[in-house]
Amino acid sequence: MRASFTIGRIAQVRVGVHWSVLFIFALIVWGLAQGRFPAAHPGREPVLYWVAGLATAVVFFLSLLAHELAHAVVARRNGVEVDDIVLWLLGGAARLHSEAPKPAAELRIAGVGPLVSLVLGGVFALTAWLLILADAPGLLAEAVVWLAAINILLAVFNAIPAAPLDGGRLLRAVLWWRTGDRLRATAGATAAGRGFGWLLVALGLLVFLRTGSFGGLWLGLIGWFLVAAATAEGRQAQLRGVLAGVPVRQAMTQDPVTVPAGVTVAYFLADPRYRYRHSAFPAVEGDRPVGLMTLDRARAVPEDRRGVVRVGEVMAPLSEVTVVGPDDPLADLLPRMEAGADHKVLVTDAGGRLVGMVSSSDVSRTVTWLMSADSNRRPPRWG
Repeated sequence: MRASFTIGRIAQVRVGVHWSVLFIFALIVWGLAQGRFPAAHPGREPVLYWVAGLATAVVFFLSLLAHELAHAVVARRNGVEVDDIVLWLLGGAARLHSEAPKPAAELRIAGVGPLVSLVLGGVFALTAWLLILADAPGLLAEAVVWLAAINILLAVFNAIPAAPLDGGRLLRAVLWWRTGDRLRATAGATAAGRGFGWLLVALGLLVFLRTGSFGGLWLGLIGWFLVAAATAEGRQAQLRGVLAGVPVRQAMTQDPVTVPAGVTVAYFLADPRYRYRHSAFPAVEGDRPVGLMTLDRARAVPEDRRGVVRVGEVMAPLSEVTVVGPDDPLADLLPRMEAGADHKVLVTDAGGRLVGMVSSSDVSRTVTWLMSADSNRRPPRWG
């Protein structure tokens, strides 16, 4: 899940938001302002309900962020780098640079998220109790009660042993510890995730058919997302198994065509080297990469400006591009690889000089070759 836009960095971790968050944010505000708050405390001014709903939704998403930041902090303490945190339709996700080194580390990384949500739920519950004792405004107490309930619900839901939920990670850690096989453990957790997802789909459809409630459709939608996410996670685990021990250099395109960051966009678009073979090119200054230039970025520049705008002004800067070494594990790239020109990976040597580039098609081609080679090595079967 890629962020639609970045809101900043917290604890040196980039935090992004997917566009789907806007939908769920609006749904929460509307549900509180038009449903729960007026029902619990009627007679207030409508604007007061909307302000309370908006503030409560903001605090809720800060709680989600705290949940994901806990994963990120504990991951780093266990030697696992974090690419970023993305808040999206079903909550959030901390994208890890690589797998946890041991089952115990996996257990700590996965378990801290629900624990933080549970603690936050307890803090909000205690606060709500104190507010009620102090005879505080009813809307304020109601908002804090809702925050307590939703955080506890989030903790319980995430602890369900089904991938891609945190409980699925906990289940994988236990299976990994018992079997010693991470791939087999992942298969078990993803199978549990698909089973739980289909159960939610069936339950949601049953609720909708019996009551006509759109809550049933929402439950089915969550189940469908879980099935899709668990299936994708299982597929990625299989790819990791195929690519185990394979370095980046085996998949990369060596000595890719580069574009000087100082040339104009017009020159870039006119030069035949950049028009016919590829859609993205490392932008360089000397032999050092400084970013990634794509044809789409160039064509977005108005025609009357292309003669004066430099590649370095419109390229994706190096800070936004994934950069790896030729001997890094290719399997660790899988969580960060996506199709499209903007998602190429640059490969540099120890001195920072460009030596290659990797795309999702390069990885797919390598996987196909490895699987074909493995199939050819298998002994024939006799009927």
